[in-house]
Amino acid sequence: MIKYKTYLKRINNDLKDISTDKKAEASRRYFPAGINCIGANASDIKLIIGDFHSEYTELTAIEVLYITEYLLKNATFIEESLVAYGLINKFVKTNYDDDLLLRFEFWLENYATNWALVDDLCLKTIFQFLMTRPHLIDKTRHWAYSKISWCRRASNVVWVKFIKRKIGKSNYCLDKELVFKNCDLLIDDENKFVQKSIGWLLKAASLHHKIEVVEYVENNFNKMARPTIRYAIEKLDLDTRKRLLSITK
Repeated sequence: MIKYKTYLKRINNDLKDISTDKKAEASRRYFPAGINCIGANASDIKLIIGDFHSEYTELTAIEVLYITEYLLKNATFIEESLVAYGLINKFVKTNYDDDLLLRFEFWLENYATNWALVDDLCLKTIFQFLMTRPHLIDKTRHWAYSKISWCRRASNVVWVKFIKRKIGKSNYCLDKELVFKNCDLLIDDENKFVQKSIGWLLKAASLHHKIEVVEYVENNFNKMARPTIRYAIEKLDLDTRKRLLSITK
């Protein structure tokens, strides 16, 4: 425990040294409802993570995982959580077993407090983890049933990069029916960040399944929030976008 406190103090000090009021104000613009930030940007966080690993080269992957969980449990600022996620990024491809996916779910339900923490975890840490374990990609489906809105958002975000992706020498293609089923499950969700994740997933799917995404919007426009529709059709051609928006007025 003493060691963990030392690591937390080290990271806190690094964040304080590199933070500025200007960067804190810039971050707050993306969170109208408020956010507790110290004022460090993505480049700062990357630098702090690199310095940490350079100094503590003796730490094993398991030890770093424990440090990450300690930091998440005790984080005060969003940047501390982002550093915590980043600490294990170098290990997730070749270390840990499949059960780490359960820890990710726990983090989403207990430590995620805004969309940025969800998206960073999904698009960086979990993404790298799943790249070497494609058999687990569709094992996140039950996240859509979570009582925690951030976990429900993650059920969509975690698939965004896997609609079609080259993994090794093969192309991985997420079953498109899973995409639409997940959207069906969450289409009535009252949380705006879950709604935005539906649009994001459909937008990603539209690059490879245009006809199906168009049909989905046509069949469900009366259930979908207009911002969700706009996001979903963002990558479609102009004429198609205009036509779909005209029927949703």
